[in-house]
Amino acid sequence: MTQYSSNDLYDLDADLTPGEKALRDRTRAWVADTFMPHVNKSWELGVFPTELATEVGALGAFGCSIEGYGCPNIGARSYGLIMRELERGDSGLRTLASVQGALAMNAISFYGTEDQKQTWLPTMATGEHLGCFGLTEPGFGSNPGGMETIARRSGDEWVLNGEKMWIGNADVAHCAIIWATVEEPGNPKAIRGFLVPTDVKGYESSLIDGKYSLRIARTCRIRLTDVRVPESALLPGTSIGLRAPLCCLDQARYGIAWGVLGAAEGCMDEVRRYAMERQVFGRRLDSFQMVQGKLADMLTRLTKAQLMSFRLAELKDAGRLNEEQVSMAKYANVEMAQDIARTCREVLGGVGILDEYVVMRHLLNLESVATYEGTKDIHRLVLGRWLTGVQAFR
Repeated sequence: MTQYSSNDLYDLDADLTPGEKALRDRTRAWVADTFMPHVNKSWELGVFPTELATEVGALGAFGCSIEGYGCPNIGARSYGLIMRELERGDSGLRTLASVQGALAMNAISFYGTEDQKQTWLPTMATGEHLGCFGLTEPGFGSNPGGMETIARRSGDEWVLNGEKMWIGNADVAHCAIIWATVEEPGNPKAIRGFLVPTDVKGYESSLIDGKYSLRIARTCRIRLTDVRVPESALLPGTSIGLRAPLCCLDQARYGIAWGVLGAAEGCMDEVRRYAMERQVFGRRLDSFQMVQGKLADMLTRLTKAQLMSFRLAELKDAGRLNEEQVSMAKYANVEMAQDIARTCREVLGGVGILDEYVVMRHLLNLESVATYEGTKDIHRLVLGRWLTGVQAFR
């Protein structure tokens, strides 16, 4: 078996079109040849090399499902394949694409004016300009409806004040999608989105230091101090409370469900090769029953996640994808990848903590992926609400 077919027991890749296979292989080759040789240095420095953004854009990884404006407009399965290959490299690499495309660009595409789309989407698709998505706040992670960032009218302008936390790319972004509470007649706590150029006075961002996880990602704080933007900065389609940002988050969660397949597959590829070469007590490691049992269990978990992701793509392309389906796939697939990374670290033994192996880096990254875009418990409550009709978030 080849390095990659060993992870595809149900031969799902045989159903890919020639174009999808070419896209997958092109992305995989770029990750292996361009990104991976420098991954440990980037991890040590704790930042994403932003000079690679235009190369990621050239792969078609930004704004995958957007039609026009120079965006790829590819199918859901193709989008998933790109996310899978990016995260095979590192969760931070896939996070760049998720923040840029699924969150910032989709917010503009779904809710922006034609002028906003024409101004930003073409250069964001190429990676020339980067965006960020300012929703989460220091005191409001799983409860974005409690946000304290305020937007107030002042003549023909809006004035924004507040703080955002855990915002990807905010220190290198050219535009920020900022979600804020506004006071509107008949709607005392409306939540609206604003397209804020990051060079405006009062916008400050800084990297969050001290991360043990997702180190190859530019995770930031944002502080907004009397940031003044014109009326044209408002995303006019965001007059429906939290539904707008949550819709963007579902697009990102879809990409996560696919992306973590790559992290799990990368770990399994590595541990399988290691087990075939490692000698223990005069035998190859892969000849032991306990090791084969662990490999079989991991392949079974991975295959279930692959089947869920491929089905999710069918539903998305058919326009039948709903938030409950995305929630199940996000938390279940992340949990699968965490289990596989932990088991692979165990099979590798002591060398599994070294940076010459990918497993420990993936294991640490997945702790962050399990938290952002909704924790397991939040997604279980989404499913519980669907099953019972009862809202149990509070």
